[in-house]
Amino acid sequence: MATRSPRARRLAAPETFTSGGIPVRRVPISLARRFFQICTGAVAEGCSAEGLTPLQGGVLAYLNRSDGEPDIDQNGLAARLGIDRASTSQLLDELESMGLVERRVSDADRRVRLLRLTPAGEKVRSRIRPPTFESQMRVFAALSARERELLLDLLVRVIESNESLARPGAGRRKRGYRDGFAKGIPSSPT
Repeated sequence: MATRSPRARRLAAPETFTSGGIPVRRVPISLARRFFQICTGAVAEGCSAEGLTPLQGGVLAYLNRSDGEPDIDQNGLAARLGIDRASTSQLLDELESMGLVERRVSDADRRVRLLRLTPAGEKVRSRIRPPTFESQMRVFAALSARERELLLDLLVRVIESNESLARPGAGRRKRGYRDGFAKGIPSSPT
């Protein structure tokens, strides 16, 4: 059997494997999506006892006093979570109505709202931290400690080298896409 050149291997149809009986392509987007689903499901297990979503749990993780960043502003939180400012505002409204987060006007700039957990928010964070951490570590149960650290290091390297692509809304259709599509006109040159 002849071996294919590296270029021919790159252009060949992607390999697939089965995950729960479902074929998954062995390409970054498919693997990343599946990994994201697994990690989100794991965190949801730890947050569900408190009636929180994984994203709400993420806010508590970023704003807590012991290992978070209390008093960051709303835009800083949005950047850390990788979501847009409008979604962050809605998320904070929900957590504020639950009595878990408070917003304060910054002394340095009255337009800026600084965020921190309320005492109730700190208590909820301390309750969800152990189960969310344990469930995330179960995701890596198939790996040795060395492999787990290597995977995390590789993920960090990939993320850091692709910062320009890591922005809220990346990959969404542009405004007017459907209008142009209906008329048979692409919204942007290809």
